[in-house]
This record gives sequence, structure tokens and C-alpha cells, in this order.
Amino acid sequence: MLSPFARTLSSAALLVLFAAGCGGAEPETPDDPSLPLKVVATTTQVADFARNLGGDRVTVHQLLRPNVDPHDYEPSPADMQAIAEADVLVKNGVGLEKWLDDTVRAAGFDGRVVDASQGVPVRGGDGEEGAGDPHIWHNPLNVKTMAATIGKAFAAADPADAAAYQANLAEYDAKLDALDAEIARKIGSIPADRRKLVTNHDAFGYYLDRYKLTFVGSIIPSFDTSAELSAKQVSDLVAEIRATGTVAIFSEASLPPKTAEAIGREAGVTVVAGEDALYGDSLGPEGSAGATYLQMEEHNTDTIVNALRGTST
Repeated sequence: MLSPFARTLSSAALLVLFAAGCGGAEPETPDDPSLPLKVVATTTQVADFARNLGGDRVTVHQLLRPNVDPHDYEPSPADMQAIAEADVLVKNGVGLEKWLDDTVRAAGFDGRVVDASQGVPVRGGDGEEGAGDPHIWHNPLNVKTMAATIGKAFAAADPADAAAYQANLAEYDAKLDALDAEIARKIGSIPADRRKLVTNHDAFGYYLDRYKLTFVGSIIPSFDTSAELSAKQVSDLVAEIRATGTVAIFSEASLPPKTAEAIGREAGVTVVAGEDALYGDSLGPEGSAGATYLQMEEHNTDTIVNALRGTST
């Protein structure tokens, strides 16, 4: 019996084949230098990087919508069509997109697949095969590596515009360096004994390592948001929050805050949720505080600093 994901994939693939068979006009050739490079990006983060690196020389089709958990993704017919026609497909890697191989095969994609995690030091594993923590974008220095990998792939697929991609990379690198310095400055303003984080799930390890914050625990004790806390783990987390003097629990925009709020009440600490919730697995929608990667990290940092210092936003 087919799983819901497999049924969705089969239906979407059939629609793509039907659309391809009914098309009357000759398809555009990706080798035409006057046409933008067709890029499919899996996550909201790598889609944002691709837009910054490609500028007006690429069109980017983003598979995951803002505030959608990567584990909940099911391909639409439009996604399958975009994958089938793409010149370049960019993924985060580190095992985040477990559904991608089946989707690519069903779409009949035969273009260039770019693993943006190449060259990034992975926490808790050895990368794609050995998995590990996939939330590599929460360190801006990792994003510099990811952006370089994406820019190199664009230049290989579109050599005529290689200089433009290189210029875009240099501009984005400067913004990432400025972001890194600003985050470090703001985190440095938190009293050392209050630099302790409890989050919805273990999504911020790279951020914690980079900016020297202490991880006390998470509501979901895993990189995977589908995991759940046992009653004992809840009790242990409440005890740890109290013992360490942690002052806040941070909910995430893409996850319901109910459990975090219950633990916060029991532990007697503030729960940061709603519009102030952190962006962990996904960027926010257009117009939100996390609409781009740079905005997301600025929002997360300001939220953490204000909560841990006890200041208002």
C-alpha cells in the first residue's frame, strides 16, 4: 500500500507527464544565453541564497513554503514540473530533504544537483551519508561556504554570466561578515550568567557554538521536529531550567507553542512566542521579520538578547 507521500508523488508525476505530452510549443533550451537559469531550491534558506547569488540571471522555484516543516513537505504538480525543467537544483543537504531523491526520480530531472552543505563542518555527524545536525545556516560563516558552492554551480551552468555571479557573491559575503560581527556584538551585551537557551527543538546548535551560548535543553529533544518528549524528559527539563537559572524558553514560528508554554508555566519562566518566536527551520513569509536570511538572523538575535537581558523589544 502506498504511503500518502508516495501517492502524492505518483499523482504529481502523472500530471507532469500529461502536461509535457499536451504542450504544443517547442520547449525553451536552457543553453540559450538570453534566458535566465532555471533554478529549483528546496528550502526557504537556500532559495534566498540562490536569489542573492543569481540576481536577475536566474529564476528560482522554491519547494518549501515559509513556516512549513521540511518533514511535512509533499510535492505539488507545479513543483514536479519545475524540477523536470530545471537547469540546477539546490539542496541544503545533511539529510534534511529525505524526500528529495524520490521526488527527483519521479520528475525525471537530469540536471545539476548542488549540495550546499559541501565543505561545511557538520555537528554530530559526517554530512549527507552520516547525517548530523542539518541546521547549518544558523552560523553566517557556514552560509558563506554555502553561497560559494551555489555561486560556483551557477557559473558552471552559465559560464557567460560567471563574472556577475562572482560579483554577487562578494556583495553577499560582505553582508554576511557584517551580520556575524553584529550578532557577536549583541550577544556580548548579555550578562555571561544569562546566556542560556531553551528552544522548541535542537535547531540552534551552530548559532550557540558560534556565539558562545549555553544549550540547556529543548522541548523536542532532537534535530527532527517529529520527535516528542516523554513525561520524564519534561520533568527533567523543568528541573534543569530551574537549576541553571534559565530565564526564558524560546518557541519557534513554524511549531505550535503549547508545550513550551506548559513547561514555562511549570518552570516559572518567560516563554517567547507569537510574533517574537524564533525562526528555526524556515524563513518567514514576505513582510515578516524573517522574510530573508539576514532579517531572520537579526530578528532571532534581537529576540534572544532582549529576553535574556530582560529588556523589552
